[in-house]
Amino acid sequence: MAPGVELGFAAAAAGPGGAWRLRSAYFPSKVGGRPAWLGEAGLPGPAALRCGRCQRPCAFLLQLYAPLPGRSDAFHRTLFVFACRGPACYRGSGPRGPFRVFRNQLPRRNDTYPEEPPPEEPPPGPAPAPPGRLSGGAALCRVCGCPGPRCCGRCRRAAYCGPEHQALDWRRGHRRSCGQHPAGEYEILIEPEEPEFPDDSTIDPGDEQVAVETSKDPKEQEELEATGSAGETLQSLDEETLEALAKRETEEDKIFQMFKEKVAAEPEQIIRYCRGGEGPIWVSGENRPEEKDIPNCLCGAKRIFEFQIMPQLLNYLQVDSLGESIDWGTLVVYTCANNCGGAHEYLEEFIWKQDYSVGHVLPS
Repeated sequence: MAPGVELGFAAAAAGPGGAWRLRSAYFPSKVGGRPAWLGEAGLPGPAALRCGRCQRPCAFLLQLYAPLPGRSDAFHRTLFVFACRGPACYRGSGPRGPFRVFRNQLPRRNDTYPEEPPPEEPPPGPAPAPPGRLSGGAALCRVCGCPGPRCCGRCRRAAYCGPEHQALDWRRGHRRSCGQHPAGEYEILIEPEEPEFPDDSTIDPGDEQVAVETSKDPKEQEELEATGSAGETLQSLDEETLEALAKRETEEDKIFQMFKEKVAAEPEQIIRYCRGGEGPIWVSGENRPEEKDIPNCLCGAKRIFEFQIMPQLLNYLQVDSLGESIDWGTLVVYTCANNCGGAHEYLEEFIWKQDYSVGHVLPS
C-alpha cells in the first residue's frame, strides 16, 4: 500500500512550548533560525553550501525530521534545505541553482542522543536559549549554522562562517539588534492530508456526464459558436500552429487548475511529504524533470521523490529584506532510494525548482 501524503504547516514558535520543541526536543522540523544539526560530525561547510549560480554561501531555509520506519540506521533522520539570498539567482526553473539539500541520519543507539525520545510537553521553567555552539564548543554561524570562526566586532557574540554572511546579517538587521537571536523562526507541524472524498462516496458516471453537458450557459454557448465560426477564417493562416497553441494553453490551464484545487483544500500548507508514494503536484507542464534529469545518488541508486516545498512558505520569509523578492512555484526534493550513508556524513541530495508559467500565479 502506497504511503499517504502528509502536509506541513508553519506555526509561530511562541510561548515556552514552541520554543522548547524547537531548541531542546532534539529533532525539530522548522523554518528559519539556525539549523538544529542532527549529528555533529561531518557538518557541511561554507564551500558545500555555495549557491550554484552566484557562488555565495546559502542561508538556512528549513529542516524536516523524516525518520524511516523499519530502518535501524535511520531511526533519526533529518533533511536540511539551504537557499541563496540573491534574487537574481531565482530566474528560471531547473536543478539545484540557488538551493542545497543535505541528509543526515543516526541509529537509535548513538553517541549523541538517549535511546528514549524526549517528552511530549516541556519541563517546568524558562525556555532554553537557542543553541549557538556545538557540544564541543565551536560557535555556529547565525545565518547558515555552519561552524563560525568569525565574530561580530561589536558584540563579540554573533558568529559567522565568513564575510558574506556577516555582511548579509548586518543588512538584515544585526546593526539594530546586535547580539539578539534572529527572528522569523517557525515550527513545522505535520498532519495527514484528508482524502478529497469519503471512502464510501460514489459518483454515478451517468450523473457526472449529465452535469457536464448541462453546465453550459446558453449565452456562453452562443459565444462559443460565434468564436468557432470566426475562427474558421483564421485556418488559412497556419492551422497546425493555432491548434498546437490552443492545445498547449488548455493543458497548462488544466495542470494549474489541478494544483490550485489541491492547495485550496489546505491553503496554508508549506510542505507536501510522500516518500516513495504519490509524486509531486506541479504548477506547470513546463520545466518538469524527466527521469534522466534527476541524477543518481553517489552510491549508484536512483533518487526518488520525498517532499516538495510549496510557494506559501514565501509568506513566512523576509524575502524583501534585500530590496528585491525571491520566488518559486514549487521546490521538489529527491533523495536516495536506498537511503545510503552513515552517522558521520551529511550527504547532498537533489532539488528541482519549477516556476509558474506566464499568467499563472497563486494569490499570496
